[in-house]
Amino acid sequence: MIIRPQNPSAATLLFSLKGSIIPAIWRKVLFTVLVSAGVVAVHGTFFSFKFILTATPFTLWGLTLAIFLGFRNTVAYQRYWEARTLWGELLIVSRNLTRQTLSLMPALSAAPRKALALGLVGFGYLLKFQLRGENADLALLARLEVDAALLNKQNPASAQLGRLGPQYLNAARHTQASDVAQMNIDQQLSRLSYVLGGCERIKGTPIPYPYILLLHRTVYVYCFLLPFCLVDSIGWFTPLAVCILSYTFFGLDALGDQISDPFDTLPNDLPLDAMCRNLEIAVLELLDEPTPEGLRAVDGVLL
Repeated sequence: MIIRPQNPSAATLLFSLKGSIIPAIWRKVLFTVLVSAGVVAVHGTFFSFKFILTATPFTLWGLTLAIFLGFRNTVAYQRYWEARTLWGELLIVSRNLTRQTLSLMPALSAAPRKALALGLVGFGYLLKFQLRGENADLALLARLEVDAALLNKQNPASAQLGRLGPQYLNAARHTQASDVAQMNIDQQLSRLSYVLGGCERIKGTPIPYPYILLLHRTVYVYCFLLPFCLVDSIGWFTPLAVCILSYTFFGLDALGDQISDPFDTLPNDLPLDAMCRNLEIAVLELLDEPTPEGLRAVDGVLL
């Protein structure tokens, strides 16, 4: 996730590359500018042939393309925001369960109480590894007292959640917590299952590929034909106009691609590493246990 500077100057907003989509699209923009420069250079000199397009079709194409891009980016942001909401729910439920462990099971000793809290943190990390397709950090899982054998499961996060249920309810029964308290704990665990299922739904259901393919092709065709519409009216200013328009369309297209999979490691995706660390800090602070430091952004990017 890009960490935006506080009160940025106009120069920063106009010329900063950090946090910009330019690194992902500059080759495409440069190529369209070179094509437009070539069109201007040879216009009317190749057997005195001029290939001219009027502004009317580009007005219609541009409007249609803007609607397509706006719709796709809206859908992509909805996926991003739903993923962020689910991870916020994970933090809330983990705090609730830790707080209920303290208030509803006061007779529970410190060691099993901490083990339950670490199990919640382990669930968060296993979910992150699963969503990103990363190799699990065995040292981290050992520190969190998570059984490494869960990594052999097809769904390690679900397997960890399956273990958390009996652990919490056995602790509640051991401390003679009321049936109402046990029901509340089970409801919180069910919310974790909802979080897991929601993340799996986003990860396993991408935006339909034919729709993306159609959008990509339309953007390319529009940007490559645009110089033939502008060359007669603005001449050598055509490459500049094409640069600005292609930056807009290619940028929106690339940004939609990045946020449509919010669990990836691109700069505009969710900072799952930092969110897992914040989860660990939150539950350990409730138990008055030592906590690690929160992760900081590197070059303006928080992973």
